[in-house]
Amino acid sequence: MNTITHLTSWEFAALACAAVLVGFSKTAVSGANTVSLAIFAAVLPARASTGVLLPILIAGDVLAVLTYRRHAHWPTLWRLFPAVAVGVVAGTAFLTWADDAVVRTSIGAILLFMAAVTVWRRRTADAAAEPDGVATRAGRIKARSYGVLGGFTTMVANAGGPVMSMYLLSAGFRKLGFLGTSAFFFLIVNVSKVPFSLGLGLIDARSLLLDATLVAFVVPGALLGKWAVDRINQRLFEQLVIAATVVGGLQLLLR
Repeated sequence: MNTITHLTSWEFAALACAAVLVGFSKTAVSGANTVSLAIFAAVLPARASTGVLLPILIAGDVLAVLTYRRHAHWPTLWRLFPAVAVGVVAGTAFLTWADDAVVRTSIGAILLFMAAVTVWRRRTADAAAEPDGVATRAGRIKARSYGVLGGFTTMVANAGGPVMSMYLLSAGFRKLGFLGTSAFFFLIVNVSKVPFSLGLGLIDARSLLLDATLVAFVVPGALLGKWAVDRINQRLFEQLVIAATVVGGLQLLLR
C-alpha cells in the first residue's frame, strides 16, 4: 500500500481535496463523498483505500453529529440498524475473498449504481412519501431493503451515502432532520466497521499514519458545508456530483 512517503505531491493534494469533500458532504450534501471514494481508489490500491478512508469518514461523522445532534430521528435509526448489520456482514464476507482487481471493479460498479440511484431519487423526491416514523409493513420492508444494501455498500466501498440519502428523502425528512439522522447513522455504522476492517487488514499502522496527515483537511470541509447548507444550489451541486461519480466509476472499471 502507498504510504505518505511514497505519494507524489499531486497524489497527496488529490487525497487532501477528497478529505475536504468528506467534511463538506457530512455537513451539507450526504452522499457526495462518493467522489472522495473514487479519488482514494484511484490514488491508492482499491482494497486498501477503503481502510484509509474509513477513519476520515468517522472524523467527518463526529463533526456532523456535533453540528446536527439535536435533529436525529431515533425510531428511524433503530428500524434500519438490524438490516444494516446483515449488509455489513455480507460485505465483510465479500472482502475476505475479493482481490484488489475485483474490489476495484466492484467499487466502480457501485459508484455507477449510486449515480443511477441518485438520478432516480431526484426524479421521485417530490412523490408522496410516508411520514417520519410510520412503521407500516411497506415501510418496514423498504427499511430492511435499503438497510441491507446500505450496509453492504458501506462495508465494501464506503458508498452507503446515496442509498441512505434516497431512503431518508423518500421517508419525508426535511433538511435538518435528514442531516441529523444521517450523521448519527453513519457515525454508528462506520465505528462498527472498524473491527471488521482491522480483521481484514485494511487498517494498520501505515494507513493510520496517512489518516493522521489527512484528517485535518476534514475540518475546513465541514465548516464550509455548515456555512453552505442554507446557501448552496442543491440541484447544480448534485448534477456535478453525479457527473464526477460516473467519471470516477468508469475510470475504475476501465483501469
